[in-house]
Amino acid sequence: MLGLWSKGLLPAVLSALVASTFVNGHQKKDSHFDVLDFVDPLIGTSNGGHSFAGATLPFGMAKAVADTRGENQAGFAYDTKVVTGFSHMHDSGTGGSPSLGNFPLFAQASCPGDDLNKCKWQQSDRAVAWVPNSPKARAGYFSIALANGVNAEMTVTNRSALYRFNFSGASAEPLSPVILVDLIDLPQSRTNGTASVDPSTGRLTGNGTFNPSFGIGNYDLHFCADFKGADLRDTGVWLKSRAGTNTASTLSAGTFARFHAPVDNTLLARVGVSFISVEQACSNAEREQPDFDFEGTVSAAEQAWREKLGVIEVDAEGVSADLQKVFWSGVYRAMISPQDYTGENPLWESDEPYYDSYYCIWDSYRGVHQLLTLLDPLSQSRMIRSLVDIYRHEGYLPDCRMSLCKGFTQGGSNADVLIAEAYLKNVSDVDWATAYEAVVKDAEVEPSNWNVEGRGGIHSWKTLGYIPTDDYDPYGIGTHTRSISRTVEYAYNDFCIAEMAKRMGHDSDYEKYIQRSSNWQNMFKGDQRSYINGVDTGFTGFLQPRFPNGTWGYQDPIFCSPLYNFTSCYLNPDGHETYEGSCWLYTFYVPQDMAALVTHLGGPETFTSRLSYLHDSGILYVGDEQAFLTVFQFHYSGRPGLSAERAHFYIPSQFNATIPGIPGNDDGGAMGSFAALSMMGLFPVHGQDVYLITPPFFKEVSIRNRETGKVATVRNTNFDPSYKGVYIQSAKRDGKPWTKNWISHDFFVEGGVLELELGATESAWGTRVEDLPPSMSGYGM
Repeated sequence: MLGLWSKGLLPAVLSALVASTFVNGHQKKDSHFDVLDFVDPLIGTSNGGHSFAGATLPFGMAKAVADTRGENQAGFAYDTKVVTGFSHMHDSGTGGSPSLGNFPLFAQASCPGDDLNKCKWQQSDRAVAWVPNSPKARAGYFSIALANGVNAEMTVTNRSALYRFNFSGASAEPLSPVILVDLIDLPQSRTNGTASVDPSTGRLTGNGTFNPSFGIGNYDLHFCADFKGADLRDTGVWLKSRAGTNTASTLSAGTFARFHAPVDNTLLARVGVSFISVEQACSNAEREQPDFDFEGTVSAAEQAWREKLGVIEVDAEGVSADLQKVFWSGVYRAMISPQDYTGENPLWESDEPYYDSYYCIWDSYRGVHQLLTLLDPLSQSRMIRSLVDIYRHEGYLPDCRMSLCKGFTQGGSNADVLIAEAYLKNVSDVDWATAYEAVVKDAEVEPSNWNVEGRGGIHSWKTLGYIPTDDYDPYGIGTHTRSISRTVEYAYNDFCIAEMAKRMGHDSDYEKYIQRSSNWQNMFKGDQRSYINGVDTGFTGFLQPRFPNGTWGYQDPIFCSPLYNFTSCYLNPDGHETYEGSCWLYTFYVPQDMAALVTHLGGPETFTSRLSYLHDSGILYVGDEQAFLTVFQFHYSGRPGLSAERAHFYIPSQFNATIPGIPGNDDGGAMGSFAALSMMGLFPVHGQDVYLITPPFFKEVSIRNRETGKVATVRNTNFDPSYKGVYIQSAKRDGKPWTKNWISHDFFVEGGVLELELGATESAWGTRVEDLPPSMSGYGM
């Protein structure tokens, strides 16, 4: 993978495109187009992508898929060999430990010798190989064939999953299917729980207490499973490796129902889930799918996805099917999470929406929520309202949250960025007074445990103007690492608060936070040089650690890059001074004042050369979200054509339609959102009302605003699907010349047409000082 970064840009793109089959895509006159034909949920399910492959609704709570053994953070991974069960709740694109996967079902065609004690009960015993090439995934549907002759299909509603097990391929032994449920979860975290079975109906119910995958605390979850398609033979519980009749309560335990042979060799299993109670889990399933209608449930799920994706229309004439799949699958993955748990929150009473599975805002604030603001502003409003309501009841905004638990903070208080951006873009129905109160508390009041909320080191932040290495902080507990990355993130968090303060008339707050947003300069060491294998890179000035007394520490600028100890900067106590990236990378993180950064780094020409070096040298890993904005930061030095060139390099070299077709894990749809936004040609600067303009990968892209009904269209003239001409020569907005290399959100609210004339070489378009994106400081060019 690293080798691709040192090669030429456009040749890599062209060779990838030549290998693809060209088809006609979604055009206004194409009545045969089905967007779901270009959604492939299997993209990102191998090589550590951790994308959820199974059946889900947009932002749905129930998520059904086969659970495999191996790197199974999202349940199913394509680079595995065996299936251990089928479970009903998952997260998508997470790193770290596996998440959820509670109460898996497992289907066996019969017990050997018709002896229950010879069936396979424990996870380690029952694991069975899945048939190569058998997984089939489509929005709202997943199926897989197992070597034991069982074919499993699954679909979902909001709070329940429906499975269809077919036993036609089973061995000649008399068919008497056994369906077990296991009280386990994917990370095997259960601390207590019970399960029981109704011997007259075969209904299996139970609950358990589990731990979150990336946070503190625990959560209770409940399930209710019913069956249809065969007469019940008997029921029971199993403990470890034996069937029995007592209530199941140990870690490796569960319940089962055994059936007489189904008439058509097919058995349906419906599973409701709830964080409230077993009774609510049962009512969720009974209400949402009373008839066990598999085809109808699949059809409803497909329609829900078509409705969500239908606000986008592209003219993909000449564009490869693979690139269309990269685009639509990216949009799809960005709508899997956060998950709507409204009505399923047992922690407090509220009329507000409740969303969960923010994995994590440190990842999603750079692309996911910007895409949702464009495509589904109502859902984005509900998510912001949920964040504000979490603040009301828990005292702080989360930086990460999952399974009703507080997740670990990776950097700054980046919910501040989401809230400020939503305010600037007039996201509706938010209690902005409380939202502002929440972001100010992040900036001013240190929590007792800033590992999971708020910010640490606030006293040093206010008095020194940076987070020092070896900070003395008696006001709260937290991991004292990441001094550089926390400093630049805190500075940007304060800038976003300043934007809100200015719009809301809090003038003194504005002055305070705008001043603090320049604190990144306090860690910029102007004479610091960088070497690779002993050779000077030729660039001077990098962020560096600093001690409380003002003296400088040292972290090699390429440390924690793919070139040097890449995996050494995480949340462990010795995780160093940057997080998941190098000083080289974090030195570019000044979205609030790129003009000042360009000056600090030697002016536009040197800045451009240095940013190109970041991308060409192997220092940068685009599989981490901090890399996203650097692809487009050439706009700030007056070279927007180079941003377009870089976007066309990373897609398809790192983002493609293969099963491992994303770099790194998807991080809750972050990688999907990057691909989709890049291909739409208007990349958002998170926390600001700014979209950086590059040509879409299509002849035309249109977005219909769900609230106003207006349509915003970006149209390429002289469009070349071989992408030899990716440089904007001139632009018009609604027929009038548009010289700025950026545009604001009003374009999507009011609608209109942005027409881009393309050519094969860079032009003067978007290069004048007055046409560059906003910056706190003036451009000294």
